[in-house]
Amino acid sequence: VSMRILLLRRNLALHVLGFSNRRKAAEVFLLMVYVVMGVCGCGKSTVGRLLAGRLGLAFYDGDDFHPEANVEKMSSGQALNDEDRKPWLLSLGKEISDWNGGGGAVLACSALRRKYRNWLRRGNDGDVYFVYLHGSRELLAGRLGARKGHFMDPKLLDSQLETLEVPEEDLQVSIDNSPEGIVAAIMKEL
Repeated sequence: VSMRILLLRRNLALHVLGFSNRRKAAEVFLLMVYVVMGVCGCGKSTVGRLLAGRLGLAFYDGDDFHPEANVEKMSSGQALNDEDRKPWLLSLGKEISDWNGGGGAVLACSALRRKYRNWLRRGNDGDVYFVYLHGSRELLAGRLGARKGHFMDPKLLDSQLETLEVPEEDLQVSIDNSPEGIVAAIMKEL
């Protein structure tokens, strides 16, 4: 969903509900699924949880939906391929449909390529909004080095950066800030 479409949607909510009820219109506008995306180490889960709290929506981490074979592969330092990712992303797309029907959610998911984002959007009629968290390789590597207890091998950062297709049409937010500052930047754009 592009920013232009989101602005049109917000304005329609304002028009239908009346400009005097901006708060209710904003609540209606914000009821959708937001996918906080980017490579490993960008803070998807941390920012996603905070964003969900600010929006009053449920939070889900895409990593929790990986089949065991994917987790084992990444834990051993092997990058996932499209064969590994497709069933996982299509399954998440079905979850997104359910979450949209239940009032929205925030999902942390890498969604590195355009086709992966399209698999997530499948059947969701534009009610999926992507927020791309980006930062320098050095910043990402530093964050990964400090992270404890995650199955993702930090050596996979370069593979993810090579796979990444920057979502030019979606909201892009720098991670060169605190998690709270990143969420504030996102909220400013919604």
